[in-house]
Amino acid sequence: MPDDTPIPAIHDIGGAARFHCTPVEHDEVPPDAFGKKVDALRQILAQKKLMTVDELRRGIESIPESEYFALGYYERWLRSIALLMVEKGQVEEGDLR
Repeated sequence: MPDDTPIPAIHDIGGAARFHCTPVEHDEVPPDAFGKKVDALRQILAQKKLMTVDELRRGIESIPESEYFALGYYERWLRSIALLMVEKGQVEEGDLR
């Protein structure tokens, strides 16, 4: 009988042994200029009904582990936004390079 245990996505690290005793990151520092621009882009795309927060989250959660931990917080957002806009045909993948 196959094991039906779901494989956790990279964002779902609760209880993973390798993350025990890892300090919690506190986001007490306001976003830098890059973070503010990414958040502004997210807000504009949401207002234009081109993406939702749930879609943003799905995109972030789909980033492969090797890339997820190499990216900063707002870099993950931007990666997700870019993938969503390609997925929805708003931009061509080649335009992002």
